[in-house]
Amino acid sequence: IKITVNSQTFTATLFNNNSAKAFKEMLPLTINMIELNSNEKYYDLPDDLPTNSSNPETIKNGDLMLYSSKTLVLFYKTFSTSYSYTKLGTIDDVAGFASALGSGNIIVTFELL
Repeated sequence: IKITVNSQTFTATLFNNNSAKAFKEMLPLTINMIELNSNEKYYDLPDDLPTNSSNPETIKNGDLMLYSSKTLVLFYKTFSTSYSYTKLGTIDDVAGFASALGSGNIIVTFELL
């Protein structure tokens, strides 16, 4: 998929799971993602997606995940976590990704390539 942030484009690979397939069916999607903890942006989707959550132990810069059944989370820093997420996909090349997302809320567009 293609993710556009502040006119910068990044590609991401979705995983082959029911959650990612359901997310893909929602595209294209332009949303206002909210800053949280100086390491992630999140958005509450209008509908629940299928989940298969587990604790990844380490979140990586560029991870696209689902928290609970409807909170879409885009991570831009690598850190350890005790929370459980459903993995949706990952940014293919994270060079410049954190700086593109910046420090506040941001409009992000997700679309099919």
